[in-house]
Amino acid sequence: MIVDQFIDIAVKRGELAELDRIYATNRLLDLLGWSEKRAVAVNVTADRLVILDQLTELAMESGVIGETLSEREIWQSKVMDLFVPKPSELNAEFWELYERSPREATDYFYEVSKASDYIKTRSIAKNIEYLVETAYGELEMTINLSKPEKDPKQIALEKSMKTVAYPLCALCVENEGYAGRVDFPARTNHRIIRMQVGDEAWGLQYSPYAYYDEHCIFLSAEHRPMVIERETFARLVEITRQFPDYFVGSNADLPIVGGSILSHDHYQGGGHKFAMVKAPVHKAFPDYSWEAFPDVTVEIVKWPMSVIRLRSASPTAIVDAADAILQKWKGYSDASVGILAYSGKERHNTITPIANRCVVDGESLFELSLVLRNNRRTAEHPDGLFHPHQMLHHIKKENIGLIEVMGLAVLPPRLKPELEEVARYLMDQPNEMADYHREWADQLRREGGFDEETVEHFLQQEVGKVFLQVLTDAGVFKDTENGNSAFGRFMKSVMETGE
Repeated sequence: MIVDQFIDIAVKRGELAELDRIYATNRLLDLLGWSEKRAVAVNVTADRLVILDQLTELAMESGVIGETLSEREIWQSKVMDLFVPKPSELNAEFWELYERSPREATDYFYEVSKASDYIKTRSIAKNIEYLVETAYGELEMTINLSKPEKDPKQIALEKSMKTVAYPLCALCVENEGYAGRVDFPARTNHRIIRMQVGDEAWGLQYSPYAYYDEHCIFLSAEHRPMVIERETFARLVEITRQFPDYFVGSNADLPIVGGSILSHDHYQGGGHKFAMVKAPVHKAFPDYSWEAFPDVTVEIVKWPMSVIRLRSASPTAIVDAADAILQKWKGYSDASVGILAYSGKERHNTITPIANRCVVDGESLFELSLVLRNNRRTAEHPDGLFHPHQMLHHIKKENIGLIEVMGLAVLPPRLKPELEEVARYLMDQPNEMADYHREWADQLRREGGFDEETVEHFLQQEVGKVFLQVLTDAGVFKDTENGNSAFGRFMKSVMETGE
């Protein structure tokens, strides 16, 4: 029977003790609205999530839940929570494994998060992913199809909901175990690893809709706004000390150049190695020797955005050097390349910082990449001078956050059907191509270089070229002779700091 088979899987996986079988069975029967087991057949080879979907349909038939997306997700989260350790148990196991190896600990937590369906592996698998080779390395392209579309019933219910201020946001620790609502995600099966970062309480969790392997989030236990400051660099470096296999970075702290959630201090990380981290030193720049920080090496990265890479064996020295650059950059202007630090009292300059560990000549070092950002708007570029320009908005107009800064495009789901129509247009076939793609498509048609068998790959590569231009638009110092000269002037002013 379906309930027994579902429980069997958890027992065989070691998620449920045999002694807890009856207890879990009765909990599941209650969630189904059943007073006893029912003889419902299921394919014995079916994967657990397939059986979960069938159980969800049975719960709907029982009238326990309705048909909306939120009701289904809330119910499924409660079911999978039957097999997830309590927060205290999971944290105890995590830190016991950590004593052997941080990698063993994160592997354990990652597997629990996937097995519990907290990480939506099936949804993530729908994403379209491919690579595009450029002069700056391989850019990673993702058309994000993982988040399910809301149906009209769901949208209507959300509009009818009264405002609830708990949890304060989707990143607060109060999300752990929260059932969810029509307008707020289900988190019954959600767990957070508690940790100390410096003298503060922080948490580690994985992203439900990950854009790369082991996409994790480090979050402050306190609900407070994101700020880029010296303490930010110190926390990032400290996190890489605790988890040397992971990178960790912060979105910038200003609108336009910042991420989607600026109200809660948090960082993103994981085991992925992005193109920016692998990018070489820019040959147009000298080997900088900073007298104020002799234990820190300084490099300019060959990247479409403006990146200063610091390395040091000393966590204190690299944090101090990063803070010196931040303080200089906050007040720096160069009108010749459109950089103004302030408009009246409004500050425009900030930094997107990324930390990781590296080994150079056999020595383990801390590494900080500082991506210079500016959020100034102009009459010509009202969405942002250092933001994707309007001619690129048919592909990408959203903020360029941490993940994209490092070379992974997160493109909107509308592009899947839209690019199919563009392909038909290019092949002179009947199509419903959006007008905003026409200028780009006409240019591609004139260039040629594709046929019916290759047009999909051709378009993927062309979208990659657009993303490269997106990063170029977001770069404050362009990789041109004029831009490199301006970058050099800024670096000269930095090198004078502290002397």
